[in-house]
Amino acid sequence: MSHIDEVKDYLASLQNRICAELETLDGKATFARDAWDRPGGGGGESRVLAGGDVFEQAGVGFSHVFGKEMPPSATKNRPELAGKAFQAVGVSLVLHPNNPYVPTTHANFRFFSAGERKPVWWFGGGFDLTPYYPFHDDVVHWHTVAKSVCDPFGEELYPRYKQWCDEYFFLKHRDEPRGVGGLFFDDVNELGFERSFEFVRAAGDSFLPAYRPIVERRVSHPYGERQRDFQLYRRGRYVEFNLIYDRGTLFGLQSGGRTESILMSLPPQVRWAYNWKPEPGSPEAILYTDYLRARDWLGEEKSE
Repeated sequence: MSHIDEVKDYLASLQNRICAELETLDGKATFARDAWDRPGGGGGESRVLAGGDVFEQAGVGFSHVFGKEMPPSATKNRPELAGKAFQAVGVSLVLHPNNPYVPTTHANFRFFSAGERKPVWWFGGGFDLTPYYPFHDDVVHWHTVAKSVCDPFGEELYPRYKQWCDEYFFLKHRDEPRGVGGLFFDDVNELGFERSFEFVRAAGDSFLPAYRPIVERRVSHPYGERQRDFQLYRRGRYVEFNLIYDRGTLFGLQSGGRTESILMSLPPQVRWAYNWKPEPGSPEAILYTDYLRARDWLGEEKSE
């Protein structure tokens, strides 16, 4: 079995498992399936759950696309691959809960192969958390799982990929991070294919154990119009990041991908407010002062 087929089988299975568990977690809505073909080569299946008890919208997409020329977003850090044929397979998901006390989350796991005679390959992906009314214990749990993914492959990986996540999910025009981070990795191939693939499987398999307990703890937390308005306002940052900076979004659009599938990560409802600032000391302000900054979440726990 080729490398691309091995990864494709795993990621298709991961999409199935995540969707099944999210349906169980929601308890009401189910995923609508939308299979699609890409005119330039390949296709995929987008799955969207909408109007649930837990999730306002959840999108989990699988794609396997190929073409004769790498799009610009994929060769930004690898200019030598410009003009090369490519294959890309991935799973990407974004979950937008109803309750503002349940964080939004994103995960992505992907594999690229470029060139035909001696293909260059690499893995990328990760997962990150975007709370609106954060709880310290939730953030520590999230990063504890992230560290447990990395440690068997080298103790240097968690701090490296955690920092990369903090730097990647940063809105330069707002001078603030999107959320509290997690893991972000790209160009992973230095361990060799088998070990690199093992790492990506560990990351993919850990997403639900990282996120599900947070949902279960916060889903019944009472909230009102104020909290909902703040959630919609902060979702605006999510939209800004995805449309301006996100590599996956840019890759999909530049490679002639399916627009509906690419943009299913965007929240169903969102709002902007001109020059809005939270009241000092308010729960909304705490997000900015205590959480929207790079912190050594696990190191702080040890020092307390």
